[in-house]
Amino acid sequence: MQYESTRGGIDPVSSAEAIKLGIAPDGGLFVPAKKVKINDIFLQNLISMDYRERAIEILSLFLDDFSREEIAECVNSAYTADKFDNSEIAPLYILNNNVYMLELFHGPTCAFKDMALQLLPHLLVKAVRKLGEKDKIVILVATSGDTGKAALEGFKDVDGTSIIVFY
Repeated sequence: MQYESTRGGIDPVSSAEAIKLGIAPDGGLFVPAKKVKINDIFLQNLISMDYRERAIEILSLFLDDFSREEIAECVNSAYTADKFDNSEIAPLYILNNNVYMLELFHGPTCAFKDMALQLLPHLLVKAVRKLGEKDKIVILVATSGDTGKAALEGFKDVDGTSIIVFY
């Protein structure tokens, strides 16, 4: 799958390249160049899966230059029992027939950002290796809130990465 910038100033890139770059060189966000089609059967199959299985299925639609095994390795490294205090990762609670609550605070920093920042470092390492780069990845973050802590926790103990956070 190819990704293009929301500002339209660059040629489409692979998902690995989009992950490596983070933001498009023209300042836009990367979005799929073509719509991903999801049918009812795909959605029905997700119902019986746990969080990790769903993540693998959905990410496989968007990261077609990653093998299913690579995606599974990233997902299973990100969403572990030692990082999330609930085995469901993001449990869904039904309050009544019309109100459902998805809890996104069970990660290491209790911030919803843990959902993405536990997975991103693993995808990033795979992406840069896929693109033939061997240098260590250094992430520089400037924040005034919980993003910095979530980023620190996400990149903690991920081989080939370092992170510096300015508060």
